[in-house]
Order: sequence, then C-alpha cells, then structure tokens
Amino acid sequence: MEQSKEQKVHHVFEKIYGNYDTMNSVISFQQHVKWRKVTMNKMKVPKGAKALDLCCGTADWTIALADAVGETGEVYGLDFSKNMLKIGKEKVQNRKLNQVTLLHGNAMDLPFPDNSFDYVTIGFGLRNVPDYMQVLKEMNRVLKPGGMGVCLETSHPTLFGFKQLFSFYFRFIMPVFGKIFAKSYNEYSWLQESARDFPGMKELENMFKQAGFEQVSYKAHTGGVAATHFGIKPN
Repeated sequence: MEQSKEQKVHHVFEKIYGNYDTMNSVISFQQHVKWRKVTMNKMKVPKGAKALDLCCGTADWTIALADAVGETGEVYGLDFSKNMLKIGKEKVQNRKLNQVTLLHGNAMDLPFPDNSFDYVTIGFGLRNVPDYMQVLKEMNRVLKPGGMGVCLETSHPTLFGFKQLFSFYFRFIMPVFGKIFAKSYNEYSWLQESARDFPGMKELENMFKQAGFEQVSYKAHTGGVAATHFGIKPN
C-alpha cells in the first residue's frame, strides 16, 4: 500500500536525523546559516518575546530565537520526528537554554490556544507537510494580533540558466550527496521531489494572504534557490 505524504516524510526524518545537520551544510554549501541570519535580522526579535518554531527539527532556528529573546523570553520548538527532537534536546541542554521547550506534535494541529505568540517560524518544513494552507492558518491562529509569521523555504530560481542548473543539481546531484554522506539516496531523492513541487515565491505570498496575513513580503536568497516570507496577523 502506498504511503501518504505524512507517513513518507515521517519515515525520511526518522531515518536521516543523525546526519541531518551535516547534510544541510553539504546540500546548501553552508548557505542555510546565512539565510537564517538574514531572516533573523529582518525579524528584529526583542528580548522577552514569545516565539514558536514549527518543524523545528534539530532546533537550530529554535536556538537562534532563544538567543534573541534572552532569558526573559520563551521559545517553543515543535516537530513530529522524535529522533530529530532528540538531537535538538541535546543541543538545548548543552547550551543550558531554560527558556526553550521542545515538543512532539503536528504543525497542522497546534496544541496552543489562539493569540499565544509574538513570532511563529517554520524553516524548511512547510514543503514537507500534507496541507500548506492548514499550517499557515494554524500559524496565524496562534499568533497574537500584530505578531509575525515567517517561513524560510527552498524556492524556484527564475534566472534563465541558473534555473536549469539548480534543477539539475537538486534532481540528480543532491540525492547522490545523500547516498555518499548519509547512506540515504532514496530519502534525499524524496526531499528534492518535495522542493520541486513547492509553490514559487509569488504563489506562496498569495497563500500567506489567503491564510489571513497582512503586510506580506518576501526576501529571495542566492538567486531564488530559497526565500523567506513574512506576514503580520491583523490587529
């Protein structure tokens, strides 16, 4: 019987968790760190804020948010892969970040009341959920009025030549890297499929608006191979 997208993604991340951080660096040529830093600079997260990081994986963005909010703030990280969370919890404990709570859960059905957070982020996770719009609506629901929803995700370059090169790399080279560095050819082949099928920047901008966000904008990274989308929950 064919697996659902949710089952397939769960299997992928439960298997690749041990090499996930290394592979992120290999696949993106370390650019994902720069993209997140640029995103955080634009977010301007103040001390004492309350934030939620969805599909937090091994908690790198969760930790960046914790550094931003400081000891007076509060950060929750949520992921449906227990193995990924196990790596994240080790990082959080090693850094003694008492303001962080990591939870096992589903981004499409958040265990939080309405109007709970100043910021809700999702990094390289939206493309892996079965229903993009449901997650965006959940992000909007749990944000406080005036709060910011942020999505950093792979995208589709539009520049001729670069677009074709990126497509070739993602389709053929990245799965080979997965086989060499993580012994996971099939899993990394699936990840390139999910990225290939993900909406482009303008389409995702419109989805943010449909989910109830205002002042929606986006920032393209490295020729459009990734993009960050920002939206504000109306007051």
